[in-house]
Amino acid sequence: MNTTLKQLKNMRSENCITIIMNTHRTKPDYLKDALQLKNLIKDAENRLMADTDKKSAQQLVGKLQELAGQIDHSHNLESLILFVNKDVTEYTRLPIKVVDRVVIDETFATRDLIRAMHIEANYYVLVLSKERVRLIEASNNRVVKEFGKPFPLENKQFFNKTTPEPSVASRQSSLTAEFFNQVDKEVNSTRHQNPLPVLICSVEENYSEYLKVADQKHSFFDVFLNKNQIGEKDHAIVNEAWKLVEAHLVKQNNERKSELEKAVSDNKFLSDTNEIYKAITEGKIQTLFIEQGLFQPAVMENDEIIYVSNEHRSNTDVIDDIYDELIEYNMSYGGDVVFLPKGELTKFNGFGAITRY
Repeated sequence: MNTTLKQLKNMRSENCITIIMNTHRTKPDYLKDALQLKNLIKDAENRLMADTDKKSAQQLVGKLQELAGQIDHSHNLESLILFVNKDVTEYTRLPIKVVDRVVIDETFATRDLIRAMHIEANYYVLVLSKERVRLIEASNNRVVKEFGKPFPLENKQFFNKTTPEPSVASRQSSLTAEFFNQVDKEVNSTRHQNPLPVLICSVEENYSEYLKVADQKHSFFDVFLNKNQIGEKDHAIVNEAWKLVEAHLVKQNNERKSELEKAVSDNKFLSDTNEIYKAITEGKIQTLFIEQGLFQPAVMENDEIIYVSNEHRSNTDVIDDIYDELIEYNMSYGGDVVFLPKGELTKFNGFGAITRY
């Protein structure tokens, strides 16, 4: 995917088509994904033919079909999203479950991309020793990939003595620092394209020494996997790493929920959708809270949000998901969003906001 989330979020034009579908990682299940995508493209075609001129509809459908033909479903993750309009033809895979749907609007539906960033733990595991270093990308307890060149990095200058003299020990420490500094530069080069946090897997001595030379210390978890697993299988390493990352996420999520509870007691919380919309336009909303899996089609009449039933989702002028619109709108004002498990916001009908003041 060449277009960034920021570019997609800010793009506005007629007939921005987003096709969102669950997919499968393994055979024979992924063999059915091409047919499901074909059916969703047909759904998009029917809606385009009904709501736009024939020539434009045919061009957009052609772009969808061409894009679909480029997708190798044997590489699928949990879901797949296609973005197509007159200027964009992109797709991306996500490691999260979604609700299958076709969205045709003036903007792309990027909520699932945002949700993947917030509710899935996407991170790197840096498997570190003085002799050799590996780098693995993970999502929750799953391996996304282990990086090849320049990884694994080998420390060709490393040497060891069973009972080193002080001068030898000092030289060895210096060589280790040089090696870790080289590793850090390669890690930062990799993170530049996808700036995920890094969990170090190594013994305590190496962890401490690495952080001394690390340029971007803030990008590392403040906990580490205190084990020497340089020779372990990647999935075994990630299974162990996930236990630490999951505990970190639980703590983080509890902290965000406490923000919500305090906002309610301080009378800095809104739950009415129109009040939230008005406050966003005034730059008053800091954080939106929404339950996972919540969608709501709506129309705008006289600058007011009016909910409609799912049966009218495909009608002209209906916004497929008003929550998605509000999330993107608020982020354009510098606000953020927190996705909570289903049932956490029942008394607020699944959606609410903390105001800045």
